[in-house]
Amino acid sequence: MPTIRPELLDELLKDYRAPADLLGEAGLFRNLKKALIERALAAELTEHPGCEKHGRGGASGNARNGHSVKTVLGEDGEVTLSIPRDRAGSFEPQLIPKGTTGCRR
Repeated sequence: MPTIRPELLDELLKDYRAPADLLGEAGLFRNLKKALIERALAAELTEHPGCEKHGRGGASGNARNGHSVKTVLGEDGEVTLSIPRDRAGSFEPQLIPKGTTGCRR
């Protein structure tokens, strides 16, 4: 597990005033979880053949094709995510598989 730099934690906690700022419906934990999952899904799509960011699809003709909205259930309730997709429909996310409502562990 990578070590989280103290400077990053300071930046994340700069507006902390009360527990709800961390744990509430619009708190840091939920927003950080959403951002991390969406970034990981974007990285998965980048590794998918023919789907480099800002690419034209190359010989495969496949390219990024926007996002779909998906609500997943987590330990702290529902989180609405923006799931990237490819033009050919061949991208199978590993973190949040198609047809599921939760993350793989």
